[in-house]
Amino acid sequence: MLDKSDYREYVAKNAPRSPMLRSLVAAFVVGGLICCIGEGIKDAVSAIFPSMTEEDAGAWTTIILIFIGSFLTAIGVYDKIGRFAGGGSMIPITGFANSVVSPALEYNREGVFFGICAKMFVIAGPIIVFGVVAGILAGTVGLFV
Repeated sequence: MLDKSDYREYVAKNAPRSPMLRSLVAAFVVGGLICCIGEGIKDAVSAIFPSMTEEDAGAWTTIILIFIGSFLTAIGVYDKIGRFAGGGSMIPITGFANSVVSPALEYNREGVFFGICAKMFVIAGPIIVFGVVAGILAGTVGLFV
């Protein structure tokens, strides 16, 4: 039987090394690339519709990025991007779209109500809840400070 210090030594010696630098660079590059694509979409939307306000162009950009993230998830490409980029693919809005579409696709065989509708927000649900709670807390603090 190994004691704690022997076990830690065993784990440190036998655990695979994480390619930290490669992971950080990949996350930075892919996350930045997704954001640059978003800026390009926003510029294209603004150029196509010159009378559109900055706010409306941003809303259309969000809609287009959610569609792209959902589509890439549906055809299996976004998972490959996620394996390569890690957190860099999960932070932008395309990652949020992926977190909603993935469970919906996975549980599709269980039907619309018990599969897609019940499981769609398994991953994204806690994010939404904590975002709303954090917003309420920040708003309350801002109200009294």
